[in-house]
Amino acid sequence: MSDIKVWDPLIRIFHWSLVVGFAANALVIDDESKWHIWVGYAIVGLVGFRVFWGLVGTRHARFRDFPPSVSGALGQVQDMATGRVRRHVGHTPLGALMIYNLIVTLLLIGASGYAMTTNLFWGVEWVEEVHEVLVSWAEFSVVLHIAAVLYESRRTGINLPRSMVTGTKTMPADLSRS
Repeated sequence: MSDIKVWDPLIRIFHWSLVVGFAANALVIDDESKWHIWVGYAIVGLVGFRVFWGLVGTRHARFRDFPPSVSGALGQVQDMATGRVRRHVGHTPLGALMIYNLIVTLLLIGASGYAMTTNLFWGVEWVEEVHEVLVSWAEFSVVLHIAAVLYESRRTGINLPRSMVTGTKTMPADLSRS
């Protein structure tokens, strides 16, 4: 086993701050309150930071380290179906697609939420419906993300939640990595 530093402190702070903010807005804070709006702004700010850090941050934080790849994602699904274990130091291909999905979805939630506060879209039903559909999609994506992290942790023998706390992945030294 070898320990590899993967997630820098800014990525981990971003991740867990996003978890707290999204969970608070989705599950705790009243949708009609000012807190909901301010937490929404904070979430958009966090995602904006993540996009910036994806361009200039540390190696595994950069988007070029995990480009979206349909063929890579299909290969990972095939690995899962056939029992082949391929370990990734950074994000897996499916994990990369989830990150892009969540970034775009959270920005669209923020945009539709902001639109609902403007004179142009105040009380416009379709904008509220778009916002609600996007929140439902984000909630589904988060549940899928958590399930996939737990499944991949078990399947690959790498404790992914622990690595997002400590920043270090403990990787078996004898198997291939990408």
